[in-house]
Amino acid sequence: MIASLAGLLAQVDADRCVIDVNGVGYLVFASTRTLSALPQPPERARVLVETVVREDAILLYGFADAAERDWFRVLTAIQGVGAKVALGLLSTMSPSELIAAISSADKASLTRAPGVGGKLAERLLTELRDKASKMPGGGSGTATASIVAQRGAENTIESDALLALAGLGFRRAEAWPVVGKLIAEAGDNAALDAIIRDALKELAR
Repeated sequence: MIASLAGLLAQVDADRCVIDVNGVGYLVFASTRTLSALPQPPERARVLVETVVREDAILLYGFADAAERDWFRVLTAIQGVGAKVALGLLSTMSPSELIAAISSADKASLTRAPGVGGKLAERLLTELRDKASKMPGGGSGTATASIVAQRGAENTIESDALLALAGLGFRRAEAWPVVGKLIAEAGDNAALDAIIRDALKELAR
């Protein structure tokens, strides 16, 4: 099995690239996030690789970091999520955004990914709810997700703040970790207007 590739980046297309390793060109499928992180051809590049062996082909999927690769493995283990849909999700959302969306049951964000309808989004939320906080890529947002999830979604200040931010154009997946962190820091002194004001400052950075 191929675990990683390092060589000259020969070509980059919409959903794949070719890496030349000692004269052999390897076709590697990847998310737009990983492809955008690659240098310009023909510079040297390195990607982590997940090798998928099928009856009719051996396919290589490349990732800029281990967090994205781990999410690819978890996503493709779910019924109805093939490699193409998994890459679509990873192109639409970063690992930290996936953690936030799943932890906050943000179905709308998941359905923005190509190939993910309402039914599949529900399955993702159900099967990944307990795994999301343990997945890599969340940083401080992972701890925040755990704190807010324990408190429950009925927190009025949290819900009202998220609704207000959504009205201002911020997606729930990006606003939820920020709001949760601010509420946790404020504790019993949390006030709706202050949470919204401070959240706007952080989201505008």
